[in-house]
Amino acid sequence: MSEERRKKNGAGKSLDTLLKGRLALSIALTGLIFIAEVVGGYLTNSLALMSDAAHVFMDVLALSLSLFAIYISGLPPTEKRTYGLHRAEVFVSFINSFTLFLVTLFIFYKAYTRVLDPQPVAGLGMLGVAVVGLVVNLSVAFWLGHFAKSDLNIKSAFLHVIGDAAASVGVIIASVIIYYTEWYIIDPLISFAIVGIIFFGVFKILKESSHILLEGVPKDIELNDVVREINATGGVKSVHSLHVWSICHNVYALSAHVDIEPTARWRMGEIFNEINERLAESYHIFYTTLQAECLGCEKDEILGKVAHRDRNHLH
Repeated sequence: MSEERRKKNGAGKSLDTLLKGRLALSIALTGLIFIAEVVGGYLTNSLALMSDAAHVFMDVLALSLSLFAIYISGLPPTEKRTYGLHRAEVFVSFINSFTLFLVTLFIFYKAYTRVLDPQPVAGLGMLGVAVVGLVVNLSVAFWLGHFAKSDLNIKSAFLHVIGDAAASVGVIIASVIIYYTEWYIIDPLISFAIVGIIFFGVFKILKESSHILLEGVPKDIELNDVVREINATGGVKSVHSLHVWSICHNVYALSAHVDIEPTARWRMGEIFNEINERLAESYHIFYTTLQAECLGCEKDEILGKVAHRDRNHLH
């Protein structure tokens, strides 16, 4: 290994270690804020703080999944799980988001009853907890901002933290209004707003994770563009039985039957290499399975049907 490559690998490892450390610290601090807001919401009788606590839980989940994804990406595949445990990240995301959806339904119900029957809230205590939460969220956002520019995984967690900082600002505004005016109905009204933010985030995560679990085409990939990219490769006649899916949130895979011109079959390996380079550069697809045999393909059938066949069926 050259000295230059050794330095690059060393820098990559140090950045990876730094990121893991910042994520772990962010999870710990955000977890403490979650506990503080649950306790503070109970003691101050603030539904807005309890709602924000649910939102903070989304941050803890997002940060934990980001750290989890970094660790599992380094685990080797096994004979039972040839893709490793990457899909576990998506499954955990789906389960936790669905659970949070049920929690927010309960908060929405409590906010509705509070609007009908406003209750006294300790505005000063509510303010103190919200300010601490805002400071922690801004600190976490500052720590992760650099990594969020180049890592989609971290960017997702970063956006969660920014959203919670905005929710904390709403709670602070509500606490100041309550402290000076005793207009207690602002507490459930802010709760409605926070619940709306949570619903939007939960719906997005549920939609994305279920799409991945059902092996849908990644949302940032247009299948027809992929077809044109493959067909634009010199020597390619057509493409059939094309499948594109996500292994996890930012790891894409593709399989296809590529019909190669008879006069170009002698350089099949070179053609496949060019296709792989095009897919990696344009669509972030690094895991491909390309097959040149197309005897079983229907003419002009780009999407291959997955047929349920008996184990003894040879064709």
